[in-house]
Parts: sequence; C-alpha cells; structure tokens
Amino acid sequence: MNTLLRPPATLTLTLPLVAAKPIIVPRPGRPWTVADLQQFAGREERYELVRGDLLMMSPASPKQGRYAMRLGSALQQYVEAHDLGEVYMAEPGFQLQPEPDAVVRAPNVAFVQKERIPPPEDESGFWSLAPDLVVEIISPFEAAVQVQAKVQDYLTAGLRLIWLVYPETHTVVEYRAAGAMRLYASADTLDGADVVPGFQYPLAQLFRETRRM
Repeated sequence: MNTLLRPPATLTLTLPLVAAKPIIVPRPGRPWTVADLQQFAGREERYELVRGDLLMMSPASPKQGRYAMRLGSALQQYVEAHDLGEVYMAEPGFQLQPEPDAVVRAPNVAFVQKERIPPPEDESGFWSLAPDLVVEIISPFEAAVQVQAKVQDYLTAGLRLIWLVYPETHTVVEYRAAGAMRLYASADTLDGADVVPGFQYPLAQLFRETRRM
C-alpha cells in the first residue's frame, strides 16, 4: 500500500541520498539572467537558472534515461489518446519565477494541460508557467537539499503534481499542491488523479529489469 504523509514546511525528504552539488558556472561579473541561459540552449549539458546562479547538471545515467522514457512515454500515449494536452521530455525549460530573481527549471518529463499551452508564436524560449505535472528522476548523488529546493520552486510556482523517481530504492515520492506527500513502493500504482484524470501506471512496470537473452 502507498503511504500518505503530511510533510513539514521545509519539505524534508528522508530517503537516503549522497550529498553532491551541481556545478555552479562562474558569474560574468553579475548574476546570470534568463537571456544568458537561452544562449546555452541546445548544448549537451543541462542547465538551470536559480536566482542568479547558473547550474550545470550532470548527464543522466542510462538507468535514469530508461525510467524517464518509460514513464514519459506512458504519459504521452495516455495524454494523446484522451486529448488532455502535451507531454514534454528532453529537459525543457520552464520559467517559474520572473526577473530579477528568475528561476528556470528543466524537468526530465513535464505535462501541460491543453488549455494552458501558450500559442505557437510563443513557443520559442522558456515558457513563463509551471507545468501541471513534473517527473524528476533522482540521481543517487543528488543532495537532499537541492531536491527539496527544486520541489519548493515547483510548488511555489503553482505546480499541481510532482513525481520524484528514486531508481536505487525503486520508490516514488509524490508531492501535490495541496501539501500532501505520498510514498509509493514498487508494488503500487501511480495515479494521475485530477491532474491527468484516469491515468494509472504500475511501478512494477517502471522498475522492471531488462532481461538479456
């Protein structure tokens, strides 16, 4: 059974993580801006902007990529079949907070409901909105404090549902805008509830091992 919890105000996460920090790119004599970040678009590295700091993230491991593709593909197929909106992968940038203390996060997978998708002429650059759903595949080397900061940024910006996938423990931590936190084990099933109505995804399918012939 999944477990429903109420997190403290600091969103403390107690799953085991090894302390590590993203690489902070040295500032060019001033805080980094959204315009600066846009110049890094298309590079192999993944960047996020957090209140003047430009963070370069480590490349995803094959395991992280596999889980992002499995869950993202399942979401995309369901969303398309029910005409609910769009699912985005490949770490798209979403501007969660405006200048001068801009925050641009790049989730592994994001879903935006149809009525909230900006018009085609606004598809260049970063969208100034929070997705409805975000999936983040958490590295074992990602520090708990940076995970908590990311969750707080999303929820403050109005995100409705977050799934943090922990490949090493085969668990998923869910946060909702209302403040509830839920821990899913590998025998449980994710539920899109009112964010992706009707979407159900067994975690046994996400965490299955690929067998060699």
